[in-house]
Amino acid sequence: MSYIEAKVPPKREQRLGACNVYGGDGCGLKKSFGGCCLQQAKRGFGQGSICQLLPGTAIVNTISDAVVIVHGAIGCGGPGHTQNAGVRGTQMARGSTNPRGTLWLSTNLNERDVITGGEEKLEEAIRQADRRYRPSAIIVISSCVPGIIGDDIDAVTSRLQPEVAARLLPIHCEGFKTKIMATAYDAIYHSVARNLLDPEAETVSVIVDDIEVARERIRRSKLVNLLNVSSMGSVDEKELTRLLNGLGLEVQIFPCAAHPDDFRKVTEAALSISTCPTHDDYFVKHLQQQYGVPFVQRFMPIGIENTNQWLRAVAACFNLESIAEEIIARETAELRDALASLTPAFVGKKAMISAGEVRALSLGNLLQELGMEIVAVRPYHWDEFGETALDQLVANQVREPIINVATVHPYESVNLIGKTTPDIYFGHPSDSVWAAKTGIPTIPVYHGGYTYVGYAGAFEIARRAWRQLANPTFNHRLKQHVRQPYQAQWLAEHAFHYITEGDADGPY
Repeated sequence: MSYIEAKVPPKREQRLGACNVYGGDGCGLKKSFGGCCLQQAKRGFGQGSICQLLPGTAIVNTISDAVVIVHGAIGCGGPGHTQNAGVRGTQMARGSTNPRGTLWLSTNLNERDVITGGEEKLEEAIRQADRRYRPSAIIVISSCVPGIIGDDIDAVTSRLQPEVAARLLPIHCEGFKTKIMATAYDAIYHSVARNLLDPEAETVSVIVDDIEVARERIRRSKLVNLLNVSSMGSVDEKELTRLLNGLGLEVQIFPCAAHPDDFRKVTEAALSISTCPTHDDYFVKHLQQQYGVPFVQRFMPIGIENTNQWLRAVAACFNLESIAEEIIARETAELRDALASLTPAFVGKKAMISAGEVRALSLGNLLQELGMEIVAVRPYHWDEFGETALDQLVANQVREPIINVATVHPYESVNLIGKTTPDIYFGHPSDSVWAAKTGIPTIPVYHGGYTYVGYAGAFEIARRAWRQLANPTFNHRLKQHVRQPYQAQWLAEHAFHYITEGDADGPY
């Protein structure tokens, strides 16, 4: 049975064998993952993590002409407040003169609802959302409480669909069901595939690797799906669109900030182009299996060589290799000229990175190209998509970096910083704040107003890193005026002291 036929997609621990507990070197990580040891790894102590509801709302809150109903306790809708500025910025970048920001409601389940059930509240919320806002879609995203008490959001949305004008999308993002927050991406694409794709679209009944199907679709069109991620800003989208337009391709972007009606177009494309395998894997494989849309899925186009390979892979699908090589030669020559005055400052500098698996490793490749040494990488989880990028990272420097697979857990990060002494730290805001307090300069691994991908992104990252390294005064002063919550006894311990099962090796 196809995953799409089930109400709920499998969690990533089941589908990909993903895990978020490891500390050691890359060789040990590959060995443990290949031997399935990582799934038995646990922490005896944890400090901070991320529920799949956060990345889930980060995507659905961007979808235009839609209302998001967070079915659960009122606090589960909290990410909507922090995401509001980014959503408004995206709407303005796409031409809106009246950006509305996030539009979400909560069923506000309380103690009584835990006993009696919350389906009646959900029904009323759906009716009110449809009556008040008349959206094209109403997205019901379920949090932990409905999952525990057994609310059937699929039955509710199915029952109400004939009564409301909006298209209803039930999405299961119960945080307690998985430790891998990236499962949220599968949950969203699962509902999109079941509820928004064109039911009249032509399907195929061929094996996944049927090359003739791919060739026929490519002969018919040069329309491509560019799958964005919630951590990409409009400037990132413009950079990748610019490169794809240079190949003569027409680009349509999904899922973030797309209109619900636009999703019907994804099955018409000649090719789906992933910008992050962690984000897109579930959906692009479904489009290929069900509709014959082939896909390109490599590590993120961050850095010079990664962007080159990403562009070559796309061009090869359309027999446009010669055009791609012209673009690559021109872009890399201009970029290296622009970087010439910056790269001397990076020689001998050490960097530490904390981010999603593919983004962290791809960013590490770029920093190596700039001349830095990567002393530690902290991917949020680990699965098969990290292996190629990890091999590339390890091969490009003499000393192998420490790998700490952890969804935040700042106590391990601070310990590692003290032992590896990086000169600069790249991380999510929730990670970087801890690094900043140790006195080293930090740079966010994504920000909607800055470019990170493609050739423009490589220059932008280098320029910002150069500025931070040239003037780390703020971080030096910050260290003098804040106090870390970790005692000297803990900082002297092995960084992976609390990893109680599986591997926790290495000198740190």
